[in-house]
Amino acid sequence: MGVAIRRADQDDRELVVRVLDEAFQDDPVSGWVFPGKEHRRATHHRLMAAFVDTVLTEGRIDLVEDGTACALWLPMPAVEPADAVDAAGEEAVRLREEVDPDNGRVELIARLMAEAHPADRAHEYLWMIGVAPGHQGRGLGTALIRPALDRCDREGLPAYLEASSPRSIALYERLGFAATDRTLDLPDGPRMWPMWREPRG
Repeated sequence: MGVAIRRADQDDRELVVRVLDEAFQDDPVSGWVFPGKEHRRATHHRLMAAFVDTVLTEGRIDLVEDGTACALWLPMPAVEPADAVDAAGEEAVRLREEVDPDNGRVELIARLMAEAHPADRAHEYLWMIGVAPGHQGRGLGTALIRPALDRCDREGLPAYLEASSPRSIALYERLGFAATDRTLDLPDGPRMWPMWREPRG
């Protein structure tokens, strides 16, 4: 399957935010963070925008040329786990205040994800991958991820992500990821599966 992919820049910000917002409206994790469809439709895009702004500054966004799918990658240096959790805690508070100040779940999920995130080895973090509704199930996710994993293999870097559904686990396993020894269980909410991929020689 030939899929044209390019690196997104600031001019693509609104498009990327829209793709992610639409792709994750019915995701169980987004539904937990923003319970209630009306509130989610009014607020969810602000969280996606915060993620996109971070990655445009510090990482890389790969975008399918026709604007139907994108992947957000963030390089993660090796740090002391306690330092990573402390920094993530400060970021979680800022995120809640910026996105939805009265919604403690925005802060809580950021903290829980930081606690589960491996910190002792440098790696590439697939923060999010979104495919617009109507274009899912066509192999766009795989097409987006493979070139980034090829770069990881060339550079000897592991990769990490959190899967939010059993269906996505199967996709990531085909790409060489394996579930870690812990799950991330949101209080009274869905489960997420941290996954790690060693570079291939």
